[in-house]
Amino acid sequence: MTPAEARAPAKVNLALHVTGRRADGYHTLDSLVVFADAADVVLVRPAETPSLRVTGPRAEGVPTDASNLVMRAAAAMGVAAAIELEKHLPAAGGIGGGSSDAAATLRALAAMTGRAPPADLAALGADVPVCMAPGPARMRGIGEVVEPLATLPALDAVLVNPGVAVPTPQVFARLARRENPPLPDPLPALADALALTDWLAAQRNDLEPPARALAPGIDAALGALAGAPGCRLARMSGSGATCFGLFPDAAAAARAAQALARPGWWVRAVRLGAQ
Repeated sequence: MTPAEARAPAKVNLALHVTGRRADGYHTLDSLVVFADAADVVLVRPAETPSLRVTGPRAEGVPTDASNLVMRAAAAMGVAAAIELEKHLPAAGGIGGGSSDAAATLRALAAMTGRAPPADLAALGADVPVCMAPGPARMRGIGEVVEPLATLPALDAVLVNPGVAVPTPQVFARLARRENPPLPDPLPALADALALTDWLAAQRNDLEPPARALAPGIDAALGALAGAPGCRLARMSGSGATCFGLFPDAAAAARAAQALARPGWWVRAVRLGAQ
């Protein structure tokens, strides 16, 4: 077996509708998901004993024991590997960092060993199934229902994480309403980025209001994005605190990212589309 590498891109929820709550306490969602060209990187090598080493500019505080989803993914594959995780994305930021890392680990281990990933991806985490999708997807249920969307237009965007922690359980606990309308079904055909942005403006992230109440830093990030020249839509991703702004082109996004730099903020101009 030879070493293998896989990217773990940021997952962005362009829209996230909370549609209900099951008897077991899990919330059901209907979400439109895309991936950014900003990513962590996972490298796996054959080893006698499983191990995880975390490097990169966002490595601080990332666990290297069995609590990390990367290690859980390797265990689910039944593979002993030396894993290196190069962290570039904020942890617990609403952009699927841990889940995307786990999905990248599964892809890398599959390439190294020839084994198929486990069938029950949702057992690793609600976002892991959608992070295994090759590109834009609609995610429903508690995350286990994933529908690829091959024709969704790509978008130029800026991601901003204001450096605040937003515990996901607390966000869900503060929801004012748990049974909300889903996304339209079927989704409309959208010819270009402008049409997609206009359509998204009529959708929601139902987790944004409770997250903003918990972490005022999200208001600052959204306000800064919305006020950036050319920004067509500013919204929070996932349960926060990372927010995104959609721009008409890559040059406008790059200018905005440069202007939005703040101490303690993580800011990136990105392209949103396939993995």
